[in-house]
Amino acid sequence: MGNKVNDILEILSHNSKVTAEEIAVMLDMDEQEVEDIILKLEENNTIVKYNTLINWDKTDREYVAALIEVKVVPQRDRGFDDIAERIYKFPEVKSVYLMSGAYDLCIMVEGKTMKDVAVFVAQRLSVLDEVMSTATHFILKPYKVGGVILEDDEKDGRQVISL
Repeated sequence: MGNKVNDILEILSHNSKVTAEEIAVMLDMDEQEVEDIILKLEENNTIVKYNTLINWDKTDREYVAALIEVKVVPQRDRGFDDIAERIYKFPEVKSVYLMSGAYDLCIMVEGKTMKDVAVFVAQRLSVLDEVMSTATHFILKPYKVGGVILEDDEKDGRQVISL
């Protein structure tokens, strides 16, 4: 059953709108079996949420995103979990990752303006006792998100010749 589960997850990870009927055809399975597997995966939180990838640059939505590197002091018996939980509860925070290397946590934050993000870092994040330092990197333009190239316009590969 493990391979069927992984195959179903792989299909859904590329297109969450695919139906159980379509998956059943792709994998030569019974539709009800696919539905049962998906239901179990949802119930045990293997499938946590279905997302739609949107290229916000093609809309009139004004927002700014930033990646913030955070060095923290881990807590005895809890490591990084408690501080990560405190941080991910902020509504501005979209993602939190424990990292290896020069910093401990990588945080994805969104705000309406750069100032909103700066205020969040200065007044809410940096003031936490466990936070030793932060480094904020504003995202200027996304090229590829979740394995998808956002702008793949066919470029004219001809070389310009001027006389």
